[in-house]
Amino acid sequence: MEQVILVDDKDNKVGTMEKMEAHKKGLLHRAFSVFIFNDKGELLLQKRASHKYHSGGLWTNTCCSHPRPEETLDEAVHRRLVEEMGFDCPVKKSFSFIYKTTLDKGLSEHELDHVYIGQYNGSPLVNAEEVEDWKYMHPEKIRLAIKNDPNSFTVWFKIAFEEVLSFISI
Repeated sequence: MEQVILVDDKDNKVGTMEKMEAHKKGLLHRAFSVFIFNDKGELLLQKRASHKYHSGGLWTNTCCSHPRPEETLDEAVHRRLVEEMGFDCPVKKSFSFIYKTTLDKGLSEHELDHVYIGQYNGSPLVNAEEVEDWKYMHPEKIRLAIKNDPNSFTVWFKIAFEEVLSFISI
């Protein structure tokens, strides 16, 4: 059973818990989101597999997950890039934020989300268990898509997207 790292609002570890239990109880835990851009300034989006335990079928950032209790954030980011998208590339931690929201399937999300940004120009080799679809998309088109159909994007993506753009030059 997959464990998440429970934290306080300063990201100090306060324990561990089985992932689904933490999402049912809405306890604050450590997470990360990865935003990968190509040389054209387009963001690599993924559509979460429809059968995911929450937010299935929604568009989101390139990769996101939780570090395991025995690994660093950096290790977890690179592990999940390979597991979900089939590639690895250099990334840099840019900022963190806390959010709490009610999700589908009786779950809630309460995460201290560490945001990483990187660059990659290839096509991903996605894991169909994790990713239903993918595309590179220019930020202006993403803004318009969020405005026109906000429910087709994950909550954390909509929170982080604009701040991510402040860290890149397009």
